[in-house]
Order: sequence, then structure tokens, then C-alpha cells
Amino acid sequence: MKKRIAGFGLAAILALSAALVGCSSQSGAPAQPSGNKETTQPAAQNGDKVLTIASGSDIVTFDIHDHNNTSTEAVHVNMFDYLVRKDAQQKVQPDLATEWETVNDTTWRFKLRQGVKFHNGDEFTAEDVKFTLERVATDNKLLEYGNYKQIKEVKVIDPHTIEIITHAPEPVLLNRLSRLGSGILPSKYIKEKGWDEFLKNPVGTGPYKLEKWVRDDRLTLVKNDEYFGEKPKWDKVVFRSIPEDATRVAELLTGGVDIAVNIPPSDLQRIKDNDGTDTKQGPTQRVMQLTLRLTPGTVTENPKVREAIDLAIDKQAIVDNILAGGGVPTRTRVTPGNFGTNLDLYNKTLYDPEKAKQLLAEAGYPNGLELTLNATSGRYLKDKETAELIQAMLAEVGINAKLELLEWSKFNEKYKAKKFDEVFMIAYGNSMFDASLAFDRLTTERSKGESDYSNPELDKLLADGEKNMNMEEREKQYKQAQEIIAEERPHIYLYQMNANYGVSDRINFEPRLDEMLFVDEITLK
Repeated sequence: MKKRIAGFGLAAILALSAALVGCSSQSGAPAQPSGNKETTQPAAQNGDKVLTIASGSDIVTFDIHDHNNTSTEAVHVNMFDYLVRKDAQQKVQPDLATEWETVNDTTWRFKLRQGVKFHNGDEFTAEDVKFTLERVATDNKLLEYGNYKQIKEVKVIDPHTIEIITHAPEPVLLNRLSRLGSGILPSKYIKEKGWDEFLKNPVGTGPYKLEKWVRDDRLTLVKNDEYFGEKPKWDKVVFRSIPEDATRVAELLTGGVDIAVNIPPSDLQRIKDNDGTDTKQGPTQRVMQLTLRLTPGTVTENPKVREAIDLAIDKQAIVDNILAGGGVPTRTRVTPGNFGTNLDLYNKTLYDPEKAKQLLAEAGYPNGLELTLNATSGRYLKDKETAELIQAMLAEVGINAKLELLEWSKFNEKYKAKKFDEVFMIAYGNSMFDASLAFDRLTTERSKGESDYSNPELDKLLADGEKNMNMEEREKQYKQAQEIIAEERPHIYLYQMNANYGVSDRINFEPRLDEMLFVDEITLK
């Protein structure tokens, strides 16, 4: 798909975007439910309590260490338990660990819950914690390695006591242990059966266990009667993958699902007006961004080209016209609510198309240039429409962006293989609620093959901030890091996203800031 919109005024572009937003299931006859092989009505089946949730994309894997996908973790949290867990107010609570203490600056001791069993009947012990955390802390091929390499060793004191020893002081260890990548794995099962078997038949200690997964269709969980905590509230939970916005909304309106995520702004009022459904909205930790290649030989290696791309994009117009106000423009990924946010860069935009044209000329491209923009379709709220509007805005200053839209599974394959061209668009959350996670992909080590960005000054700031136990100094380090990134633009941040949910009137549901879907927080009325 290639578009060149020369001489097409911004007012016309924004009118086009408004039309794109309006072209949802709001007008005309409701879209028909998807033609999936199975149908799932959320009402009780044979007396069972069944909850059905529809999202725009499927999970990517059952390997908790080899993805950094929030919507995948939102499913995983019902199957796997952490040592500690954050509640809806983001306060740390006991989970598989019942108590903990710091022995010294680099050693934390945890007492583990006794009598816990994995879904296959294996007993949970300290060996499972050691296996889980040391795997992700030592295998640099895993996507979550950068967030756990701080761990030097997990020492087994006895079957229900461990010590986590870090290479350096670790100010946010509890945050790390309550998020993506820390779900405890069954070491005995994996060692005996192998990873391939685990990925086909995963087991955790959580309140729900896998019944069936049909990729890009649905994932079904059933309650774990042996769960150590409160009895699961649902007999069965179905996560349906419905990339098409109109179909997802139609399934909600016709009673096919209880919750639908990523509701288009244009459909919110229709859902409110419909008998039996309502909407829920709330802020998220998620920031939409462009990742640019600085690989030698690419057009985006030139800092003036990167700045021109940034100045060509009217972030406020995207928020207003595509998201109907459901977002905040930003020049940083560290949004309010995270430690270390730089408010001077938040709710800011530098839109200046004339200067963008001047920068391109200074960079040696007076007649414009071509590049490829990869983006998702259906993974994030209005991602396709956002990418199309960005393509049109870039065309206004002379950047001919070839837009390649991919459904999430295909996008994720290219993402993991690091096969994107000059620019790709993605939205990241921040499950650690700390500035350190926001920059994990911008160190010289982690950026190889993706952005190929390298800045020794930034590397030092991030390394020092990661182990600094003086929180006042640490905050200054991260604010300075954000200023460097905003100036050099290996990432161009677009906007913080709000979350829109459609909800059946038969359930109680409140969105979480971390976007997790703990199904036992969702109850029947």
C-alpha cells in the first residue's frame, strides 16, 4: 500500500480522518458476528458461569519470558502467579511469597507459600523460583532478558525460602517481580517434558488453567479447583480474538461477549444507548510511538530527517480526530504515575510542517524522500487509522511513506525477528511503573538490530539510575535521559492512550491502569 498525497491540505487530511473514524459499525446495519468455527454465548452453559472477553489480538506465546506484550500478560495473569502481585491500586501484595525482607543492598529474602500445586499436580517449591528467574536473567536471546539481567543468582535456602542476589543495588526489585516475565514456571515439568511440550500444554499455579487454544480465534480457561487462594469466580473464561472493530462491537451488542476492549470512540455512545451494555474508560500506561532505524545507510540515520518526521506529525490532531480526545500528546514515554516522569515533555507537541520541509532540504532531500512505515491493524485502538493519518501528514512535507499494515501475529513475527525497515509504529505499556522500563530498548546492547541507536552518555545514565538507591538523584538521572531521547529521537513518542471498554450490564468491571484482566476482579451483578 503506497500513497502520495501531494498538495493535499491538512484540513482535508483531518476531514478524511474524521470520515475514517466515522466508518465504523456506528452507521448502517450492525456488523454480523465473526464467522469463527465456534460460538460462545456468555450466559450460563449447563449451569456454568462463563465469562467471554473480546480483544483485537490473540496472545503471542505461552513463554512468559519471550514477549513484552501487555494483552498477552493480561491473559497470563490468570494462569501464572508472581512472587508478589500489585492490586488494582498498584500496591504490592503477597502472592507466591508470603513475606520478604532486604538482607543487604544486593540480597532479598523471600518466604514462599506452602501447599501450592501447579496445574499438573507438581508441588511448587523454591526450585521453581530459581529456574524461572535465572532463566530470564541469563538468556540474552529472550525478550525480557533486559528486565531481569540485574539478578545474579537465586539461592535456595530451603524448599520454601529463597534469596535473590542482584549484581548491584536494585531499587525496584519488587516491581520487577510483580510483572511480565516473573510468572513462576514448573521446573520439574519443563525439565522432564521439554519446552515444546510446555508451550503446547502450559501449566502454572494460577486460579485458571488452559483448556484449549485455537490461535487467532479463542483461548479457553477453566477454573483450577486446587487453587491455593479464594475459589475462582468463573467456571470458564473465553478470550476471543476479533481484530475487526465493527465485529467486536457487534458481538458485544448482540450478547456474544461480556467485555470488548479497544472500542472505537465513534461507537461509545451507541454502546451506552444499547439496552444491556455500557462503556468503561480510563487512562493507561501505554504510549504510542514510532521506532526509527539509525542503521548506517538508512535515511533515518540522519538526525534532521528524524526531527522532520517528528515535526511533520500533528499529535494533537490525531488525539482529537482519531481518538476523539482519548489521549494526551507526549514527547516522553514516562507518563504521570511512573517514577521519574519529566513533566516538561508531557502533554507537549512540536508540530511545524514548514520547519520539517526545511530540515529535509538541509539533510539533502529538497525533493523529499521515501521510507517504509510498518504498523499494526487491530492490535491497538484505531492503530490503522492513526498510521494512515501519519502517512498523510508525512506526505505533506515530502516524505513518501510506504505503509505496511499487519495483523498482530504477523507484526509480532517481524518484531521478534527485527526485520522492520526504517520506521515501525508500536505502543508500549509500563508494567514496572518506573522510568527504567521505558528505556530498556534504547541501550546500545538492546537496540542492536532494531533501532541500532547508541549513546554512551545515555547508557551511563540508565545504568547508574538502575542501581541508584538515592531516589532524588535517580529521578534527576531519568529526567536527563528523557531529554536526550527527545532531542535525538530514536523513538518519537506520539500520545498516551486511554482505554475504551464495552461492558455487558450483567457484570461489574473496572479498568486497571496496568490493563490487566484479572478475571476474578470481574463479577456477576
